[in-house]
Amino acid sequence: MAKVKSLTDLKKIKENFQMKMDLIAKCDAPDSMFQVKIAMATCGIASGAKEVMNYFIEECSKRGILALVTQTGCMGYCYAEPTIEVTLPGEEPIVFGDVDLKRANEIIEKYIKNGELVDGIIPVNYNTID
Repeated sequence: MAKVKSLTDLKKIKENFQMKMDLIAKCDAPDSMFQVKIAMATCGIASGAKEVMNYFIEECSKRGILALVTQTGCMGYCYAEPTIEVTLPGEEPIVFGDVDLKRANEIIEKYIKNGELVDGIIPVNYNTID
């Protein structure tokens, strides 16, 4: 955590905290929001998932995108870490692999904002049993 050196620093910390609390309060209807789940198992963390998660939180806030960014456990794609699952409202989730900060920016700009698919999608290779 950064040191507080001025009243401005303290106000910035308060604003960031308030923004996060507002987001939690609005989570009564998560299906109506963009959802981003970051795989944070050991392999994901070792591959940079913490930085990716922080980037998504900060950038969605800066760009005015109401997104629920959370962490999850292993998604089973260790070869493609860091992996994230993005769910647009009313759509099926899509998993992206090898997500660095550059790809995270592309996912926000193209997929989340415009619904345009980007490289790095991990195809679904299983079916559920009804």
